[in-house]
Amino acid sequence: MAIESRLTPLDETRLDAEQRRVLEAILSGPRGNLDGPFLAWIHSPGLADHAQRLGAFCRYGTRLELRLTELAILVTAAWWRSQAEWQIHEPIAREAGIADDVIEALRTGEEPIFERDDERLVYRLGSTLYATRRVDAALYADAVEAFGEPAVVELVGVFGYYALVAMTLNVFAVRRDTEVPLPFAEP
Repeated sequence: MAIESRLTPLDETRLDAEQRRVLEAILSGPRGNLDGPFLAWIHSPGLADHAQRLGAFCRYGTRLELRLTELAILVTAAWWRSQAEWQIHEPIAREAGIADDVIEALRTGEEPIFERDDERLVYRLGSTLYATRRVDAALYADAVEAFGEPAVVELVGVFGYYALVAMTLNVFAVRRDTEVPLPFAEP
């Protein structure tokens, strides 16, 4: 799959030892590729090393079902209008069980109509956090009651990590599936 960006293209013959170490760690991990923000982060091995480990936890290690993690990622991608983040995670979210109408509502900036209470709660938490930069006591209590305090901590971590991913992808104009129309209008 073609990936484009405004970054200087990587030349494997010019990678330093740290870049090569991080590249090997990423390629041998559960991702197996430099898709998404890793194309940028490999330019800074220290950031790449820490970010890829945090990302692996946020994606594969939390107490949340994959369906809820992927919903949180789509809420983030839609908020940041992150083209590549959406393109990467929309099919994963769909396969994990997020309904087509929820996905389309998120993409178009409408409030989704949820059939599942846990999805509605993830959406409320993320959209409130992004819009107000806070979560009030009632919403916090609802989230803790539904998921447990450790999972709420992890969910906030998912939102934060994928906001970092979205910012990285947006700043460096990372694009994948370049033959497919972008999910969001460019500003």
